[in-house]
Amino acid sequence: MKYNKIYLIVLFSIVFLPLTAQEKVIEELTFNEVMQLAREQSPDAIMAKHQFRANYWEFRTYKADLRPNLSLGTTFPDFSRAIKKYQKEDGTYSYVEDNLNSSTLNLNLRQNVGFTGGQIFATSNLTRLDVFGTDQSTSYLSTPVSIGYRQPVMFYNEYKWQKRIEPLKYEEAKKKYISSLEDVSLKAVSYFFDLALAQQNLQVARINYSNADTLYQIATGRYNIGTIAENELMQMELSVLNAGSSLNSALVDLEIGKFRLRSFLGFNEKVDLILIISKEIPELTVDVDQALEIARTNNPDIIAFERQLIEAQRDVAKAKSDKGLQADLYASIGYTQQSEEFSDVYINPQDQQRLTLGLNIPILDWGLGRGRYKMAQSSQEVIRTTVEQSRNDFVQSVYLNVMQFNLQDDQLLIAAKSDTIAQKRYDMTKQRFLIGKVDVLDLNVSLSEKDVAKTNYISALRKYWSNFYNLRKITLYDFIKDQSLDTDFDELID
Repeated sequence: MKYNKIYLIVLFSIVFLPLTAQEKVIEELTFNEVMQLAREQSPDAIMAKHQFRANYWEFRTYKADLRPNLSLGTTFPDFSRAIKKYQKEDGTYSYVEDNLNSSTLNLNLRQNVGFTGGQIFATSNLTRLDVFGTDQSTSYLSTPVSIGYRQPVMFYNEYKWQKRIEPLKYEEAKKKYISSLEDVSLKAVSYFFDLALAQQNLQVARINYSNADTLYQIATGRYNIGTIAENELMQMELSVLNAGSSLNSALVDLEIGKFRLRSFLGFNEKVDLILIISKEIPELTVDVDQALEIARTNNPDIIAFERQLIEAQRDVAKAKSDKGLQADLYASIGYTQQSEEFSDVYINPQDQQRLTLGLNIPILDWGLGRGRYKMAQSSQEVIRTTVEQSRNDFVQSVYLNVMQFNLQDDQLLIAAKSDTIAQKRYDMTKQRFLIGKVDVLDLNVSLSEKDVAKTNYISALRKYWSNFYNLRKITLYDFIKDQSLDTDFDELID
């Protein structure tokens, strides 16, 4: 007993005395309040929001790439001073000093063409050339307007595949964000019931310690008058020691539970959490077929399966295109003019045309292109098989989760009834021990059953809400409110 009390004093000093130096703010939180705080201010929820923002701007980049793009470019100065070899009219060579500066201003407008995979462009530029030295001069070169078109002449069109994939990726990102909030909820359930169990265990440990100490005092009196044997007294003393040890462990577990939940919710060390545990649960039974239909509509994995199949088709199309004939077409038409005076550089511009067709015909690549094509086909088959298996597993997962949830309310009722019966049995056994009708072994058995029953009830509550939020995560559906989970995505990106 002496060492046990010393241990309690040391533990109290370590855990509680540093906290008395600063004002503590007590927060009494219900289960629903913890869930709401977790979704609003927990670091996990904030990270999920920023991940969605990144996905949103990736989608916006794709959309912007399909719209007209206007840019202004300039090069000033482009100065060069060097000695270069120059060929004279008689065929001999001499070295001359090249001393000049070039300044360029250009305006570019481009528009990607999703249907063909090409690009329409329009440009306008002006260049000034200054020659220094003995032959000092200034001249201008202008292209008032030049309109052209670039077109890869091949079977693969990147824009066509982006049009199919990028909207799916963005829709998947929306669903993943909502799903990530359900992951936050599942973590909150775990941390809440860790602390709830620690609170209950501390309450039980304090009652057990008080009862054990009282019964030990009674047993000591009986031993002194010779009504019980010494081994029974020693058994009661051992019960007091065990109760003291359990109380110490419960104190430490409570502080650990508070620290973890406090950190998860984004609170600082000045906040002291006290949980209010409600025993009420909604009367709810989920229909399996309805849950499966909802999950197929809402779950981000279903969208991911479709995206993976399309990306595999894209990779095959690209590999097939790369192994064959490739050509690039470039055509432009416009006007140009040059003058030594700036005022004349836009007068009477001359026609300017350009047409380029580049071909790349593989003759000998030692099967490189064909190998890449076959690899892409094999990868497509692997993805198709994996997706099919994942879809089957997804259906089984929905069935299992619905079944587990529908059974959990019965398990909770059984645990609550067992808790009530175990508490009554312990109270009756304790009274019978006080009047000498039962021995200490029966009392310890009823005590152990009482503590186990209380722990089982908290565990049943944890399983019920864990299964509920896991089912919400799979279906992205609130079965209590009977509506799909959603959020204001416009608010997220502000």
